[in-house]
Amino acid sequence: MDAARMKRRRNVMMTVNALAVLAALACIAAYFQLGEPLALAGFVVAVAAGFGAQIWFITGLRRPNGGA
Repeated sequence: MDAARMKRRRNVMMTVNALAVLAALACIAAYFQLGEPLALAGFVVAVAAGFGAQIWFITGLRRPNGGA
């Protein structure tokens, strides 16, 4: 895997993780401060998206051709 592709993949993963953290914080704040029950589902989805981005990054590193 070349360095440019790995760097791009890392940057995408970090961006998705940053957005997922912001979304998770907003959802958990809405759940506890506003009592919005659907915000808990949003929190779970945001955390899952962050983990998914990390898994996508790691699986791309493990593939012999660097993934798609």
